Amino acid sequence: MAAISASTYPAAGVSPFSQRSATSSSGGIRNLSRILAVSTERGGRGTGFGENGKHEKQKLNQKVVKEESEVKPNIYANPEKLPEFEEDKKWLKDYFEECKEMIRSDGGPPRWFSPFECSSFTSPDCPLLLFLPELVKLVERTVRSENYRSPNRPIYLVGESIGACLAISVAAPNPDMDLILVLSNPAASFSQSQLQPLIPLLEMMPDEFPINLPYILSLATGNPLTVLMDNVVKKGSLPQIIGELSQDLATMSSYLPVLADIVPRQTLLWKLNLLKSGSACANSCLHAVKAQLLILCSGRDQLLPSQEESQRLQKALLDCEIRMFDESGHFLFLLCFSIGEDNVDLVTIIKGASFYRRGKHFDCASDFMPPTPSEFKKLHDSISWVLTATSPVMLSTLEDGKVVRGLAGIPSEGPVLFVGYHMLMGFEVIPLVVQIMMERNILVRGIAHPAMFVRVKDRRPPEPELSDFDILRVMGAVPVSAANFYKLMSSKSHALLYPGGIREALHRKGEEYKLFWPDKSEFVRMAARFGAKIIPFGVVGEDDFAEIILDYNDLIKIPWRREEIERVTSRTAKLRTDASGEIANQQMHIPWVLPKFPGRFYYYFGKPILTEGMKVELREKKKCDEMYLHIKSEVEGRIDFLKNKREKDPYRNLLSRALYQASHPGSTSPFHLPSFDL
Repeated sequence: MAAISASTYPAAGVSPFSQRSATSSSGGIRNLSRILAVSTERGGRGTGFGENGKHEKQKLNQKVVKEESEVKPNIYANPEKLPEFEEDKKWLKDYFEECKEMIRSDGGPPRWFSPFECSSFTSPDCPLLLFLPELVKLVERTVRSENYRSPNRPIYLVGESIGACLAISVAAPNPDMDLILVLSNPAASFSQSQLQPLIPLLEMMPDEFPINLPYILSLATGNPLTVLMDNVVKKGSLPQIIGELSQDLATMSSYLPVLADIVPRQTLLWKLNLLKSGSACANSCLHAVKAQLLILCSGRDQLLPSQEESQRLQKALLDCEIRMFDESGHFLFLLCFSIGEDNVDLVTIIKGASFYRRGKHFDCASDFMPPTPSEFKKLHDSISWVLTATSPVMLSTLEDGKVVRGLAGIPSEGPVLFVGYHMLMGFEVIPLVVQIMMERNILVRGIAHPAMFVRVKDRRPPEPELSDFDILRVMGAVPVSAANFYKLMSSKSHALLYPGGIREALHRKGEEYKLFWPDKSEFVRMAARFGAKIIPFGVVGEDDFAEIILDYNDLIKIPWRREEIERVTSRTAKLRTDASGEIANQQMHIPWVLPKFPGRFYYYFGKPILTEGMKVELREKKKCDEMYLHIKSEVEGRIDFLKNKREKDPYRNLLSRALYQASHPGSTSPFHLPSFDL
């Protein structure tokens, strides 16, 4: 099948990205639709924005306004009940049915086909995505036509195996077009694969000789039985697992004749020769490619040396990112149809890599698409153990100054700026963002260190992989800069800022809960410019989970660790280069910690500080500094309050919380366990 992907994917789909509804001015999340919209029409374009384009845009705007005026329930309140996948998702059966229809020979024009989901809701300003067939001239003609119609809109070329070679061949002679290539296991390394020796073997093989189709399937996707088991494991009770396994096995067996029609000997031989020529063509023009590339690489590709090839392409191309899928076989996009943890969501991958944009350059405000319910569910499921271990206590302050449990004191209307203390390694961020999303339907967008967004060439441990932070980008995190801060405030977002930054998160022994804020009042004027509500907050609990045994002062005395710290720091973007004192001491290192028996996290959000109408007043440096010191004092006050109160919490220890939950079966949420009296 893989080399074989041309036969399995006889042609590709013209699929424009449709716009997801953005964050409303109140910070809530509106209904979301799939970004990918796919056309299976023959020949013609995948989207039509012709003479009726203006009327369609007006209808779209009216629809969005109507959605904003409606009051909708918070779909994120119960992550356990969220759907694991979108309602319109295609499955393996749908894929085979479409393949059956596509392989008919009726003399018609070429067909566009894509394995990705369709959507009836599209936006005229969304970028175009083409899932590539193996017809260079057809694709290049389509790309040029679409670029002529919308020169300011990027075009995504998605190709798998030989389709990836096609994308490279189309991008090379068109360096002036705004192309984004998403390549899955590119076949440019065909000369190094185990497939090339099959060509002379197939040429000698008689037509009657049977091809081992299960073996071909195992090369493409791994052991078929293993794939099916992976799809249903961890899905629930034993009857449910058996039922789903039987259904998938029935689907595979019922469509084996279809696969046999797709991959006869002549087709397989033709495909291998096509791979050989496509690989040679892609390598010959690789030097001319100027497009932005995202390479999806499988860790268990038995057809091609995809890992080595992805590294080679990254070194050869100017703007190239890699995303690894360690447990996947060659046909990565087949996992779009799986229902297990290995399910591949191309939209989420593109968003997490910051590759989704609708203009010439990525804009963290206008190009941001809020997480879908399924994306949020995956995040919640992945960190559920953290929530269980920390059982966060959330307190907030109402406008009248009353302190209440929960987050009722958080304003719904933006812009809102959360300013607080950064705990060790930033452990407090994820529970904070998740709980505000669940309880208030508000997405908090973190302002983070640039190291989470910029790839380092020739990365070496302990430098993190850029993909480690994809989930933060999906949840709306942006690199810290005055421009991005301006965009968040102007778009009325709820933003999260830590003035102490890296110095606070990587503090030394004995510096728990100590603020390392700069002398300059960096954020006050910008917040006042847009009338933002500033919420000072404190958080405690790090000392109940870990104890630092080797900090920066200890590690710098170890020669090989000192060299490592200096190397990593020198390769990391510099912030506050004009600062002095401890805030300027931002060496990138990982302190060694000794885990403790888990305690609990405590958050206390103070009364919102209103800056509406203070824009002119805060231009005066003295007034601005006074506001800044007041906010800092409020944060320190919240921390002191929590440190005292947690001593009276009978459920501060994980064991006591577990006993409480065992005796109260209905108390399952870690956010709603009792704590100290207010």
